Amino acid sequence: MTDLDERWQRALLDLIARSHLLPGDGIAPALDEILAPLRLRTEVYLIDHEQVELRSLRAGVPAIPADGTLAGRAYQLGAVLEGADGDDHVVWVPLIDGVSRLGLVRVQLPSDDAVARDPQLGPRCAVVCSTLAHVLASKLQHSDLLATVQRARPMSVAGELLWQLLPPLTVGTESLALSALLEPAYDVGGDAFDYSLGAREAQFAILDSSGHDLSAGLTTSVALAAARTARRQGMDLLGVAERIDAALVGQFTDFRFVTGVLARLDLVTGRLRYLIAGHPSPLLLRGGRVVGSLDASRRMPFGRIASLAPQTAVPAEELLEPGDRLLLHSDGVVEARDADGAEFGIDRLVELAERAAADGLPAPETLRRLARAVRRHRDGELQDDATLMLVEWSGRAAARLLTEATTRRAEPGGDIGSRRGS
Repeated sequence: MTDLDERWQRALLDLIARSHLLPGDGIAPALDEILAPLRLRTEVYLIDHEQVELRSLRAGVPAIPADGTLAGRAYQLGAVLEGADGDDHVVWVPLIDGVSRLGLVRVQLPSDDAVARDPQLGPRCAVVCSTLAHVLASKLQHSDLLATVQRARPMSVAGELLWQLLPPLTVGTESLALSALLEPAYDVGGDAFDYSLGAREAQFAILDSSGHDLSAGLTTSVALAAARTARRQGMDLLGVAERIDAALVGQFTDFRFVTGVLARLDLVTGRLRYLIAGHPSPLLLRGGRVVGSLDASRRMPFGRIASLAPQTAVPAEELLEPGDRLLLHSDGVVEARDADGAEFGIDRLVELAERAAADGLPAPETLRRLARAVRRHRDGELQDDATLMLVEWSGRAAARLLTEATTRRAEPGGDIGSRRGS
């Protein structure tokens, strides 16, 4: 083992040892100390909830746009990118907890040192930053600093409630990639999503309650909790739907309702079973093209309104092919209106989804760009909740969620050139 190997190993072991008692506001200074023997200087950035900018853990450090910068490109691709940042020689390393994108680390290299010339620089940085991402994820629930760094502006009470109930935005297994995104990120009221992944089956849902305020958030919270309880008790899709109905009727006396899609996917055979409760139909992409929508099984929205007529719908089935994508969305996506009153529309959503598929973008980056397009159409803040979920049954899709550890150099103009050392 070389001296360089030993220094990197000590840094990793030191990070692991400190992580158990490390508070959120101690992460940035601790990383400085850990990497000091390697003469590396770092800055840790978290992505904000809208995924528009990367925000430093340290006060006073400017945020970095997620679009149009080398740092943003590293975040979008999940790749270790090397290049110049002003007068500094830096490496941008993604922070990915499992497959959930948290942000980036800016690693400033010494001007003339074996560390900077190391052909294994990318993989070594990726290992340390992957470990750091796990540490950060474990601290998010009890560190107000980490929570507020992710916020470009204050969170509403309804938004605070729902974000605490939601699972991570991105998850994956060897055969599945699933990502979701909510808008408006800081004032989401009644939209939500949920999922559970196993070795042989994935279960996922998208929900949208009537209204857009704290009351809507409470309604969605009840529906979400009821769905999870039923799912964890082994109920089938009809049982989950009935449990949501019963919970809403038992908790509220009015006719508030929740629309949604409940689905189960056999990860071995591709057999999908789904039930739609007054919600927009998911889109099916095959070979990079939207080939149709899933609307064979429909019932009334969840809640007291379902008691107005017998709910006889049974789950429908669709046999997916490897590489198929399902795009689920709430009505706030297609109904977003520009200044002239024109809706974003399903055709625009289809076009952008197909373009993202053609570009080979990973699931979270696909949704980030779709959400950006919806905001741009609305010229800023959305007036209604807009939720997107992308599910891809593919080993390749899951692999695209992982950090590409090989360092790549950025050529003049910001393009990514040849691999380091090639």
